[in-house]
Amino acid sequence: MSEGPSAIVVFLLQAMGSPPEPLPQLCRGYIYAIHGFFLEKIFAAMVGEDSPFERAGSLGSFLAYGFCGLTLERIYLALRNDCCLLTRCLLYILCIYSWELGTGGLLSCFGACPWDYGEYSYNLMGLIALEYFLFWFVGSLLLEKLVICNTLRILLAEPWKAEKKPMPRFELKDD
Repeated sequence: MSEGPSAIVVFLLQAMGSPPEPLPQLCRGYIYAIHGFFLEKIFAAMVGEDSPFERAGSLGSFLAYGFCGLTLERIYLALRNDCCLLTRCLLYILCIYSWELGTGGLLSCFGACPWDYGEYSYNLMGLIALEYFLFWFVGSLLLEKLVICNTLRILLAEPWKAEKKPMPRFELKDD
C-alpha cells in the first residue's frame, strides 16, 4: 500500500462494506449554491452595501449559483489535464459572465435579480460589469482550487456501525 493515505482510507472503507461513492450531483450543486450565496453576501459587505443580509437572496439566484458551479465543475473535469490554469480561469469568467447575463435577464423579468451594475461604466444592460473581471478571476481561481477540488473528493460510504453483542442476562439460577 505505497499509494498513500487515501488508498488506505479507500481500502478500509471497502473492507467495511460497500465501496464509497462520489457525492451526488444535486448535493454538489447545493454546495456550490451555498458558496455563491455567501460570497455574494461577503462581497456586498466589502463594497459597502448598507446591510447585505437585509435583502435575502432569491431562490432564482440560489439555483443560478448551483447550476453555474456545476457547469464550472464540468469545465474543470474536461480541461484539467489539457489546459493551463490561466486558460481555465478565463473560460470560467466567460461562463460566469454568460450566466450573469442569462440568469440576470430572466430574473429581471420577474423583478428578482439580486444584482444591478447599471452605475458602472462598462456594463451590459446593468447585468454584467467588466470592472469585476479581476474579482471574477480571483473568485474562479479560488472556486477551482478550494471548492470544486474538495467537493469532488467527498465520498459517501455506509456509516460505520459497531458490532452488536448480546447484552449479558442476569438471572437467578439457583433459588
